Amino acid sequence: MLAESLVAALLAIAPVSARPEPDLWRRAVSAADVRTCALTDEAPHVKAPKANAWAPISPQDVKDVWKFVHDPERALNLTDPANATLTDNYVFLVDTLYLNKTQVLSYIDGDAAQPPKYARVVIFEGGKEEPVSQEYMVGPLPVGAETTIAPYDYPFNGGLGGKIPYDGRYMDGKRTAGYQPLLKQAMTDVADITKALFNGTYYGASDPRTDIVAANTGPHSLDGSQSWITIMFRYPGAASYVTPIDFYIILDITGTDISKYTLRGYVTNTKFFKTADELRKAFEAGEIISEFPQTRDQEWALLKAVPEMGVRDLDDRIAPQSIEIGGKRYKLDRENQYVEFMGWSFYMSFTRILGLMFYDIKFKGERIIYELSLQEAAAQYAGNQPKAANTVYHDTYFSIGSTSATLIEGFDCPFGATMLNVTYPANDVTDIHPQGICLFESDSGYPVARHRYGSGGNPNGFSNIAAVKSSALHARTIATIGNYDYLFDYAFHVDGSIEIEVRASGYLQSSPYYKDQTNFGARVGLGTQGSFHDHILSWKADFDIISTKNSLQRTDLIVVNQTQPWFPELGEFEQMELKAYNMEKEQQFNWAQNGQSMFCVVNDEEKNSWGVSRGYRLVPGRSNVHLTTHNSPFSKHSSHILKSHLAVTQHHDNEPYGNSWQNVNLPLKPQQDFSKLFNDESVDGEDIVVWFNLGMHHYTRSEDIPVTLYSEAVSSIVFAPQNFHDRAQEGDLQNRRWITSNATTGEITYEDQGLQLPTCKVALEEPATKILPWLKI
Repeated sequence: MLAESLVAALLAIAPVSARPEPDLWRRAVSAADVRTCALTDEAPHVKAPKANAWAPISPQDVKDVWKFVHDPERALNLTDPANATLTDNYVFLVDTLYLNKTQVLSYIDGDAAQPPKYARVVIFEGGKEEPVSQEYMVGPLPVGAETTIAPYDYPFNGGLGGKIPYDGRYMDGKRTAGYQPLLKQAMTDVADITKALFNGTYYGASDPRTDIVAANTGPHSLDGSQSWITIMFRYPGAASYVTPIDFYIILDITGTDISKYTLRGYVTNTKFFKTADELRKAFEAGEIISEFPQTRDQEWALLKAVPEMGVRDLDDRIAPQSIEIGGKRYKLDRENQYVEFMGWSFYMSFTRILGLMFYDIKFKGERIIYELSLQEAAAQYAGNQPKAANTVYHDTYFSIGSTSATLIEGFDCPFGATMLNVTYPANDVTDIHPQGICLFESDSGYPVARHRYGSGGNPNGFSNIAAVKSSALHARTIATIGNYDYLFDYAFHVDGSIEIEVRASGYLQSSPYYKDQTNFGARVGLGTQGSFHDHILSWKADFDIISTKNSLQRTDLIVVNQTQPWFPELGEFEQMELKAYNMEKEQQFNWAQNGQSMFCVVNDEEKNSWGVSRGYRLVPGRSNVHLTTHNSPFSKHSSHILKSHLAVTQHHDNEPYGNSWQNVNLPLKPQQDFSKLFNDESVDGEDIVVWFNLGMHHYTRSEDIPVTLYSEAVSSIVFAPQNFHDRAQEGDLQNRRWITSNATTGEITYEDQGLQLPTCKVALEEPATKILPWLKI
């Protein structure tokens, strides 16, 4: 175009100091006949090779399964959840049942029929003589003459299959309503004391006189034989997580007979009082004080602009954006949730409990990973108050998938990203969260490869210089689980590597501030301490490098003594050496100190052209940690999956999960004990599964106010080709430059692979106007 030619000519003849100002560039380009960038274009359609075997059950299936289990012929004696009480049987949740890998492989790799789908149904059976929570499998679907219901027992190794004792079950609204009368009475008995100390009272959740909120924590049991509830109080509001008050109550709530529930005691000033009378006596004696009063004002903790902080210079300009200026380079089959991008292909699935999952991940037609799925997102806190000291969260308990929702285009994801719905069963309907997942390609911010050669004597300082553009396709979702917003990002890079990254933002779960408890976290507000805690998130990566016959190869970087005949005067000296071997048995293990071990999943039956086993390397990224405590009674056996950086097991269809969503209330007798997956089985030349942890030790700080920052709370891992190919996979990428400089004249020539640089106008739309409401169908 004329404008481009003008600018090119100016740049060619002018020295650096005399090149045109940006305004001239803008005027020249604006004179051109340009089109609007294809930011809002749909991704090109591609038809999936086969229907998505892992797709969630349909909304019609959800309705039909609900009717099926409530049919009197099933003899489950179910009550509608809306009318149920603690002593009734009712459905707690419906989800998609995990498919056995052996069934699916014969379908996706052969001519077998698509495996039938099943629903996973959790029923709280409070009406039984021995009340329990029981998981069931319902199928095959669609519901028909062959559909049956049976206990879903086989994936769980805790001894009771899919059944857990009532007192270890989820603390749902029915259980909360059960202890409310006791909580109301216990707090009413000391209302004058809480009023004097904290200017707040609690007379029950629905009483208009109540002006503080009750918040409970977990676990609520150790082994399901008993149950308690620890409740802390906060000032209400959008930022209540950071306005706690120093008052706790603990109730014993074992069983379904609420008349037998009792007060264990009150805690304030780190002192324990078994009765209201004990508390009153101490209060009247002046032994209880509120040394650092909490504020009810929460404006300081809202994620809004703060005028008092002023405005940064030039921040009135829109920030840089990563946009798909040339149009989308990935293809999508929306119906089958199937994606292709620059040699990559994969299917996506989604469950209420685990959220976003990936299956049949291939690069250039060869399978790398059969399944990549989150298994748990956990947090364990530290402190010397009942809330912080005893808190362990397993966020699958809260159904991670159900908390994934609205993404803001241009902020959570780039402008022009492809938005996908999150759908999951909610009783007899399906909830739809539009814009809950985004797909987009982004500039990596660096070239995937580059080199400059020959600087001596050339007018331009090089003979040739080459750079290859780096980009990645991202699949992203954000789950807001109570106070935290976890950003899950899966990046498929053009070099054949996969990066998994998690970031944490949102509110701290804070504690009242005590000046003698800074060993548990920093003071972050008037009466607020940020409680130190671990975030540990566990994943399952079922590698199938070309086939299911894989091994986990460990290569240790060791130091040996060496002599060299060409330097005899040096004698013996240290040298580095590699020692490679396949790990033989299932085990949990950690990254090596100083990075002096490399772990690769390899297929020893498949060699590249150089005779080396083809594989993928596990590359630690930022903040690769595991759970700090190993013997806490609140996580002792329920959290084994969190206690090492890595683990490897042999795949079995009856071991689909590393953890159970109901484990958190069973720390001494879990439903799924990860340690029992290690049976001394071979992982050499077998179908193996790698389990890995990401996370961060959250050293709380004042910069966690108003919310924790994604920029700092981040953890990642990369799966990178390791001798999988014969050479680096950049040679077929067209977004590159090979530039040569004539040694005499300095004339520049270049190869652009015929890829023209686009000239187009950017037209961005306000993302707030594009947000869609949640739906139920």
